[in-house]
Amino acid sequence: MDDAVVHCAYLTPNGVIGFHQTTTDQLFLIVQGEGWVRGEAPEGTFIKMGQAAYWEKDEWHESGTETGMTAIIIEGAKF
Repeated sequence: MDDAVVHCAYLTPNGVIGFHQTTTDQLFLIVQGEGWVRGEAPEGTFIKMGQAAYWEKDEWHESGTETGMTAIIIEGAKF
């Protein structure tokens, strides 16, 4: 079994986790608030509490919020 790393990210209103490439598979689970996520496409997709985004290793992505958002990020495990 592969190891997993778990992070908690809190984005303040108008916060952004800038466009970057994953180093492992990643699950981005929204536990509070709402915002948007995007891969390499220029437009974002709305995401809210209880929803998640998944990115595979080496995939470029970005996320942000106008109102604030908290996410649990799980990296490394194959889902």
